[in-house]
Amino acid sequence: MRREGHVSGEPGERTGPLRGVRVIELAGIGPAPFCGMLLADLGADVIRVDRPGRQAGNPVRPDLDLLNRGRRSIVLNLKEDAGITTLLRLADTADVLIEGLRPGVAERLGFGPDVCAERNPRLVYGRMTGWGQDGPLATRAGHDINYIALAGALHPMGTAGGPPAVPLNLVGDFGGGGMLLAFGVVSAVLEARASGLGQVIDASIVDGTALLTTIIHAMRAQGLWSGTRGTNLLDGGAPFYGVYECADGEYISIGAIEPQFYSRLLELFGLADDPEFLSGHADPHLWPVLRKRLEDLFRGRTRDQWCELLGNEDVCFAPVLSLEEAPSAPHNVARGTFGAANGIMQPMPAPRFSRTRASTPGAPTLPGRHTRELLWECGFSPAGIDGLFRAGVVDEPV
Repeated sequence: MRREGHVSGEPGERTGPLRGVRVIELAGIGPAPFCGMLLADLGADVIRVDRPGRQAGNPVRPDLDLLNRGRRSIVLNLKEDAGITTLLRLADTADVLIEGLRPGVAERLGFGPDVCAERNPRLVYGRMTGWGQDGPLATRAGHDINYIALAGALHPMGTAGGPPAVPLNLVGDFGGGGMLLAFGVVSAVLEARASGLGQVIDASIVDGTALLTTIIHAMRAQGLWSGTRGTNLLDGGAPFYGVYECADGEYISIGAIEPQFYSRLLELFGLADDPEFLSGHADPHLWPVLRKRLEDLFRGRTRDQWCELLGNEDVCFAPVLSLEEAPSAPHNVARGTFGAANGIMQPMPAPRFSRTRASTPGAPTLPGRHTRELLWECGFSPAGIDGLFRAGVVDEPV
């Protein structure tokens, strides 16, 4: 039995292409919450199951945990049988369940895919791990840097002669992890609506990150990629595709790969007749020399001066902006790429939809904010809800 309920203003009226999809998300850190955020941004009713006491995600300020925006939250003690029973009743009402536990943990606790599927055959069960559900490393601990290292994505990043450069945790956790899980969830929900049957999604950060490197493997197969970092077309080796320091210590980026953009860049630099630059575009042996010349050139002006010269030209140019600066960039302002939702400047939902537009993200929800509401929707009586609180199975903010 499902009873509809809603607390006004939090997380708000849902719009977007995933409106009507209900997702149960077990609280965690990194990729699984990012997946939940993407789904919530596009209109899904994402219910986050938080743990009693200290929370995952952002234990210091959960009200600022943007990965938890737009959710409803229930606090469940999954160490209690009644907590597991309550979780299963939530899953009975859902299209999707997402968990980021180590392989076997959900089964041991009593809410593995087989148990859930027996109760709700249409349920899509999304599993987010670093190494995957099987393989020699499946049960080992790890973090983004380890997963992208094993996938072959970390090795090519960095400058010539230097060590691999750590690319934040964007490539593994969020690109190869949470985003690929979200894609898998939407794909499986579409299939379930046709077949009437859910399925298990084994989303591994190693697998997803490896998938992101497909173009590099294609270039290697064609002899267009060297195993030496910092010497290739897309790793900063090419002088016309890289980042340069300016006179004020700020940086700009150039990506003039195509001949027409490269030629225009040389014209603006006054180098249209320079023999080294004319032949160097297609000659990797000249790239180190040309890079040094461009380094000296770019240090001759400030970032703003380079923006004035190159900003309106088709030369594949952009200033390197800080996290603080990016929301104020005119292009980002015009498109609404960032916004001050709930008093916090943050990226807005993407991609854009012409008809089923996503709404402004809801605020990060305090753990347990919707506990009573969600129990009522699952069919618990007022007396049953009070009993769960007395037994310490559920909780809500004070």
